[in-house]
Amino acid sequence: MNWPSRVRPGSAEAYVFATLCVVIASLLRWGLGLLSENILTFPTFYPAVLFSALIGGAGAGAFAAVLGGLIGWWAFMPPHFTFFPVTFGQQIGLLMYFSACLLIVWGADHYRNITKRLEDEEKFRKLAVDELAHRLKNKLATIQSIISFQLRDDPQIRDAILSRLTALSATDDLIMATQGQGAGLRGILSAELRPYGVSRVSMEGPDVLLPPKLALMMALLVHELATNAAKYGALSSSVGNLSIQWSLADARLDLEWRESGGPTVTAPDHRGFGTRLFSRALEQFGGAVEATFATTGLICKLSFVLQESSPTLAPDVIGTQPKVLAAD
Repeated sequence: MNWPSRVRPGSAEAYVFATLCVVIASLLRWGLGLLSENILTFPTFYPAVLFSALIGGAGAGAFAAVLGGLIGWWAFMPPHFTFFPVTFGQQIGLLMYFSACLLIVWGADHYRNITKRLEDEEKFRKLAVDELAHRLKNKLATIQSIISFQLRDDPQIRDAILSRLTALSATDDLIMATQGQGAGLRGILSAELRPYGVSRVSMEGPDVLLPPKLALMMALLVHELATNAAKYGALSSSVGNLSIQWSLADARLDLEWRESGGPTVTAPDHRGFGTRLFSRALEQFGGAVEATFATTGLICKLSFVLQESSPTLAPDVIGTQPKVLAAD
């Protein structure tokens, strides 16, 4: 309904459009009359009234109804090219025509008003979302400044916290781009891995839109994996490569993170922040994680349910403690 909104209801353009619709309807009715004499008088005028009311408003619709009724009465109702005499049946036909047009105009105008209200609400919602996004960016910048100042004597912790906030901020931008619907998995992976070189990373899987809460969780998990790979794994070597593959079946997403070509990795001997993050983050989505420290590089498999409302573990992982990658 974007292009009809350019015609202001009650304007000269609205009545010109209504006239054009009636002229087309009249020509169509005339053409049908050449094919058969048993064509009803007004069938082609109803669409003209409908489109006139939808695009030009109630006034233009009423104008089209009256103009179409007069033309149909004068040109196509016997005796032709005169208004009188009018039989009782023709009077009933005219009454039914104008009654139907009244309903068409009312319905079209009601639809137009609802559409206009929805468009206004959508514009307001988008404005509110943009304003909230702007405020969130300002708050995030303030938080980053506070962290930078308070932890100026501990750069390692400071940089770790700021990098995680940056990952969340990038995902927030992706979520805002979809008007709050969520973020694409491929977009999250690309945003986090872009600094390490596109040629070293291969991604394969269907387009999946993650709900907002799940998207933020995935951003943190990918950030921890990428950080570990840059420090100790395949991304720490100039010849290292990373392959990410995922599949979706029955609302469950399975993702495999496979590193190769990097230095030899070993299993961690303690549970750091990354370990606790993986365990707690995936539990609320009925998820599980399995990490294998192969000689060729880390292989990490993630599995979780896309429904954002999943409050507990899935039956196959209840009571188990998954093996996870240490991200510290």
